[in-house]
Amino acid sequence: MTKKNTEANTSEDKNSKVQDETINQETTEKEQVVNEVIEPEVEELNNTDEDAEETPAAEEVVDQAVKLETEANEWKDKYLRLSAEFDNYRRRTLKEKMDLTKNAGESIFLKLLPVVDDFDRAMTSMKDAKDCDSILAGIDLINNKFKDFLKQQGLKEIESMHVEFDTDKHEALTKIPAPKKKLKGKVVDVIEKGYTLNDKVIRFSKVVVGE
Repeated sequence: MTKKNTEANTSEDKNSKVQDETINQETTEKEQVVNEVIEPEVEELNNTDEDAEETPAAEEVVDQAVKLETEANEWKDKYLRLSAEFDNYRRRTLKEKMDLTKNAGESIFLKLLPVVDDFDRAMTSMKDAKDCDSILAGIDLINNKFKDFLKQQGLKEIESMHVEFDTDKHEALTKIPAPKKKLKGKVVDVIEKGYTLNDKVIRFSKVVVGE
């Protein structure tokens, strides 16, 4: 081989190496460009997949929130209705109590009116009557009728004369020496009668006690 051929081969080898390096460099630059373009898109796709996986959970939260809000509205509606019904009941009950208090004595007075009529007739007959015994009998009849009416209403007289003094039924106005030994500590006189209404003392008997 001649010197010229050797130099030519050497020149070709150098050119080949330069070309290879240029190709490698261009390839590297292209790979970098491709990576810069593709990698963000890949990451975006990955993020999209993650969001897609999280979407069902978010929907469940929304559904639960809507369900709770619906239940809260239902309870609120029930509360408002119940409150309105109770307010109406309270007003109606208050009105009934007021009416009952106002007209409580109506039935009693209706039953008492016949006794009042008897008293009126007795007073009229007393003006022209000459027989005192008949007048007394008539008044006694009215008195008994009136007492029977009181008993029907639950009103009873407290028996006090010659019974043991009882602070639950009697009010002692004074004490005097007992006329008899057996009357010590007992009621010897009744100044004012006492009464019970349905077994409850509504007025104590005012009495004098022997000692």
